[in-house]
Amino acid sequence: MKDLLLDTPCDPSIAVIPLTTDTLPAWQENAPIEAATWVKSTGFSARPGERCLIPDRDHRLDCVLVGIEADDDPWCLAHLPDLLPDDTPCHLDNRWTTSAIEAGALGWALAAYRFDRYRKNESPSATLFPGSAEIAMRARKKAQAVARVRDLINTPACDMMPRDLADTTLEIARRHGADLRIIAGDELLEKGYPAIHAVGRASAHAPLLIDLRWGDENAPLVVLVGKGVCFDSGGLDIKNAAGMRLMKKDMGGAAHAIALAELIMQSSLDLRLRVLIPAVENAISGNAFRPGDILATRKGLSIEVDNTDAEGRVVLSDALHEGASEKPDLMIDFATLTGAARIALGYELPAMFTDDDDIAHGIEAAGRKVHDPVWRMPLHAPYRRLIRSRIADIANATSKAPGGGAGGAITAALFLQAFVPDGIPWVHFDIMAWMSRARPGRPEGGEAMTLRAVFEFLEGWQKR
Repeated sequence: MKDLLLDTPCDPSIAVIPLTTDTLPAWQENAPIEAATWVKSTGFSARPGERCLIPDRDHRLDCVLVGIEADDDPWCLAHLPDLLPDDTPCHLDNRWTTSAIEAGALGWALAAYRFDRYRKNESPSATLFPGSAEIAMRARKKAQAVARVRDLINTPACDMMPRDLADTTLEIARRHGADLRIIAGDELLEKGYPAIHAVGRASAHAPLLIDLRWGDENAPLVVLVGKGVCFDSGGLDIKNAAGMRLMKKDMGGAAHAIALAELIMQSSLDLRLRVLIPAVENAISGNAFRPGDILATRKGLSIEVDNTDAEGRVVLSDALHEGASEKPDLMIDFATLTGAARIALGYELPAMFTDDDDIAHGIEAAGRKVHDPVWRMPLHAPYRRLIRSRIADIANATSKAPGGGAGGAITAALFLQAFVPDGIPWVHFDIMAWMSRARPGRPEGGEAMTLRAVFEFLEGWQKR
């Protein structure tokens, strides 16, 4: 992704001036008469997303007015780089607060995002000095983390199978001095991860458990777990063509865990980090797991397979139990888990499940602050009856639907909770990880959801 942020100011530079419909009249009163007349002639009214390019007396660009609704909205400037002349250096004028500057810089940086692995896509080149090198670096790191999530998800399964996911994680681990261990294929059985193996064994691409460790051993331990189903055919309960079309994104949870870990390490947060990625392809062959099979797990609980298309929670069961083994101070999992969460909350609002009220309120507040919203859903214990099995300890789905039935997001979360011991602070995110409509700074395709909210929360949480 092209870097549109500057660490030092340029001279000359174009001022970007934020205005609302309420503040526009005062600006017009105090502006030079030529500028005020020009703005009036353009019909600019400072509605969110509007912009007005004001020339000087020599017909060169002098400043840019931009209509905003809230100055801390990271997307309020994301449309500008595409609308300005190439290589235009800009700065934010003194009407911006520090938090608003960083938010706006993030949106400006992400305006440059293009997924161009397979074809060239031109990106804008207008640059922005956000006031200091420190602000630029913070915004740049967050933009790179979002871009990492998008790139991983947008890459098709032909180039993003378990080993590719592991190679990406290895490259990040080496750069930041983290330790990485990979358990592959039948070694998963030898090391006690039978559920991961069962889901991934039918693929020509061996299932893996990716295990990254980083940080001071005396720092609080945070475990991140990400669902890494690199492609989900649905298994023997095969999806139809429409349902399978976007299943390259079923490793979106892994993308979030990897990118968040990279951002934590880049930012040197005072945390001890462990990242666990069960990476598999849910494929079909003669040894595919079947509806009605009983699967073993690392915890020792037996799973009755009600539906092979509810495979994500199965691979997460082994990873969550392992993640809890060191009694972390916090464990967070990310997963593109259920269609039911999308039915409940739509495509752009991720579901959050946790029994810890303080952590829930903290993440919700962080999400509001950085405009990365989440919505808490209930771990409604009476629904556990829906995933009871007559012949095993638990079923991986209800018989009517794996993730789209009544309360499907809740029953999936309750399934995961069965593998998290009491007393471990745990948060589960059921995310779409895909932007279905294009907006400035947010093209259609893979998308980071909850990443910035969780990072904002952890920045404060580490200091508690």
